[in-house]
Amino acid sequence: MARTPGKTAIPTQLIAAGRELFSQQGYNATGIQQITDLAGVPKGSFYNHFDSKEAFAAAIIDQYAEQVGQSWDAMMSAAPPQPLAAIAYAFDQMIAHHERAPCWKGCLIGNFAAEMAESSDLCRQRLAAAMAGWRANLADLMRAAQEAGEVRRDMDAAVLAALMWDVWEGALLRMKIEQSVASLRESVGLMLNQFLRPA
Repeated sequence: MARTPGKTAIPTQLIAAGRELFSQQGYNATGIQQITDLAGVPKGSFYNHFDSKEAFAAAIIDQYAEQVGQSWDAMMSAAPPQPLAAIAYAFDQMIAHHERAPCWKGCLIGNFAAEMAESSDLCRQRLAAAMAGWRANLADLMRAAQEAGEVRRDMDAAVLAALMWDVWEGALLRMKIEQSVASLRESVGLMLNQFLRPA
């Protein structure tokens, strides 16, 4: 007989299951019963840990954003010292991640933004915070690249970072449709090799 997981393990199992299902089939198409079945816990235990499905989704957004931040830090520790090369390295690593993935899930934050931004103010705020953190990290590198003369200086670094993330998220949507990372490589290449370069 399978052992019932401890109380401290249940939220972790629920979040792992929810993240997988939300990534595969979206928020609205995923039910609580599906989540608890995949997690291997009783359905009633869900509401012992989360007030609602919306609050559960917000917790998943927070966890995903934190993990992306940790991944960014790890990439930066292995990246070249030159700021533009570090940006290129980070996006190369992210492209490789999507190329290795068993299916074309895209970005959970981007997927949630498309599905939930208008229907859940709680999740919209968490999504906005996650994206703001990512833009800030990239803006720091953009600023350093501008100071090194590697990136155009006629636009603010924060504006350039926001644009690059927007381009990236759009390319991820195209990747899901085409089931190919070609859109990621093309978009990142155009940004790094043409748009960002000094005149």
